Amino acid sequence: MANPFELPRFYMPHPARLNPHLEQARAHSKAWARDMGMVEGSGIWEESDLDSHDYALLCSYTHPEAPAAELELVTDWYVWVFFFDDHFLDVFKRTRDTAGAKAYLDRLPAFMPVGPDETAPEEPANQVEAGLADLWARTVPGMSEDWRRRFRESTRHLLEESLWELANISAERVANPVEYIEMRRKVGGAPWSANLVEHAVRAEVPAVIAASRPMRVLKDTFADGVHLRNDLFSYQRETQDEGELANAVLVLEHFLGCPTQEAADRVNDLLTSRLQQFEHTALTEIGPLLQEHGLGPEAAVAVLTYIRGLQDWQAGGHEWHMRSSRYMNGTAQGALHPATPLPAGPLGLGTAAARIVPSLIASTPVRLRSFSHVPFQVTGHLPLPDLHMPYEARFNPHLEHSRRHLVDWCHRTGLLEPLPGIPDSGHWTEAELRDFDFPLCAAGLHPKGSPAALDLASDWLAWGTYGDDYYPAAFGRTPGGTAAARLCNERLLTFMPLDLRAMPQPQYTLERGLADLWSRTVGPMPVEARRELRTAVQGMLESWLWELTNEMQHRIPDPVDYIEMRRKTFGSDMTMALSRFEHRLPPELVCSRPVQAMENAAADYGCMTNDLHSYQKEIQFQGELHNAVLVVEKFFDCDRMTARDIVADLMNSRMREFEHVVGTQLPVFFEEFELDERARAAVERYAEDLQNWMSGILVWHRECRRYGEADLQRHHGAPAMPSAAPGPFGVPSGLGTSAVRVGAVGRG
Repeated sequence: MANPFELPRFYMPHPARLNPHLEQARAHSKAWARDMGMVEGSGIWEESDLDSHDYALLCSYTHPEAPAAELELVTDWYVWVFFFDDHFLDVFKRTRDTAGAKAYLDRLPAFMPVGPDETAPEEPANQVEAGLADLWARTVPGMSEDWRRRFRESTRHLLEESLWELANISAERVANPVEYIEMRRKVGGAPWSANLVEHAVRAEVPAVIAASRPMRVLKDTFADGVHLRNDLFSYQRETQDEGELANAVLVLEHFLGCPTQEAADRVNDLLTSRLQQFEHTALTEIGPLLQEHGLGPEAAVAVLTYIRGLQDWQAGGHEWHMRSSRYMNGTAQGALHPATPLPAGPLGLGTAAARIVPSLIASTPVRLRSFSHVPFQVTGHLPLPDLHMPYEARFNPHLEHSRRHLVDWCHRTGLLEPLPGIPDSGHWTEAELRDFDFPLCAAGLHPKGSPAALDLASDWLAWGTYGDDYYPAAFGRTPGGTAAARLCNERLLTFMPLDLRAMPQPQYTLERGLADLWSRTVGPMPVEARRELRTAVQGMLESWLWELTNEMQHRIPDPVDYIEMRRKTFGSDMTMALSRFEHRLPPELVCSRPVQAMENAAADYGCMTNDLHSYQKEIQFQGELHNAVLVVEKFFDCDRMTARDIVADLMNSRMREFEHVVGTQLPVFFEEFELDERARAAVERYAEDLQNWMSGILVWHRECRRYGEADLQRHHGAPAMPSAAPGPFGVPSGLGTSAVRVGAVGRG
């Protein structure tokens, strides 16, 4: 059978190494699989299948330094997970048996007890349950309860998100790229692999930083790299043999309307970008993270050992894909099929290091484009394409009252005129505030709210946007700016006490505004809702630091990183947290797959609405780097109109995804989890709120006076002249250029 495309030139910055205990792991894993009933009569595998897949080779490449007993354990885990995948395919995907699949998956978490008060069922009902019970008992001794909980969670996601794949196959639906990347992390199992790396290298990530952004980015980029690589190798098997729709090459074929080879090359570009994001995070964010939490040398060694383990996994996983009969790789010896005229280099065991230099050369153009943008380019107005909006905007009748209230509130807190002794006050004028018209946005988001509720929503929008404007103006591209912003964040967190104890005396405008908002907002909230809102605001503050760091490095983020962080920089999590409390959604519903999918789709629609409308403001007048159109321009190396159309297509796709969840997934979700009428009504009301959120944001962007060219000239004056070329770190250099940055303000 002819290959559907040539494998591209892969970015391989680390050589693969082979564990010396390979043959011992092969013999052990075959015996273990036979004991568990996975071969010889299982109906899924014959012994020849297990031999040709060679999971011991995979684990020997991905865990090159594991002792013999550890390598045996890790190999057994991979035999189990691949058996589960093939078993689920044969029993449930091919038959479209969703009900049976759910019952099958519902039993598995019980075989992963975490605490001493939890016990596993005594009798496994099938090979998957038997294997999981055996592996869990052999794995968790000696690991902390925090690690056990994280590993169980990633294993549960790996198992349960198979239902998402089954639902898409049954509906003959191809996911959009953003949804696909998010869901592939769970169903693809690489986050699970990352947790298992901690066990294999005997280096637990300290619990205090396990959920931090840098550690999450390392795990997410590792997962994306593993999955995107697998999708390139498994495209032929999945699309031609299994009828699979969850494959990145197929997703981009469908979304971009391009030939298979072009889609494969684009997937490889994204794979390269994610690996480089991993490197960037490891080199620039892990050191400050350890210092921030006061972690000593022992913790630092553990984290660095874990990072090296993830790098070994990437390199070894690639070598295994080149050799396993499970995938499209030309020959069993792993001959390369370069998409460029660069020579493939030597092949075979021990030669992976020889391919590093060609891979670095091939990936250099994509990396350089991330740092090559010249700020303050004259763009002119960006014409807006048709945007799919199926929901009619409705507006709160108390709009005029809220407009008057907001002006008064902003004067009192210092947003509109400098106050003695308050350094960050007076960043806006009253005329600018009236042009920005945040009550119009709030009125669309909350069409049925009371006057007090609308005032509060308007104040939150003004405070968040003021901070987003203020941070780059105060801290951007200045020595020590990021450190000063971090201190500012630490102080702001003290004005959101969960127990409503007395706050410190506010010293700055942002502190005055947040202290007032917090005290007016959280009174009726239970502690968990307060914690959720506080976490959302904290996430937004931290995302502003992420933007400042990119500005200092003059680095345009890759599309996946950008879209995920944009939800936080835009304040989506904060406004949605307020709405969830209003409907009293319980945590198990908030964390459910359909509700998360609704929120993410709505957030992306709102964020990209902003990016399309604010392109000229951010790129021409503010010298910004964080705009979806610019991100796409640089990543795909295309002109701005093409980039605009890609962003609009993705935005419209996210709206269709939202409609699909509301119209198709929610009713199924209600039935599967047997929700009562009260719970169903709460979720439906929340879905309606998200519809209002999207339609209100779109109308506000069209009608406020913040983004039009005449408004920009009035608010900012003539834009700064572009620098002929970036300086050593992307910042314009030379005599007289320091003033270029002084007038830069935030975005959104």
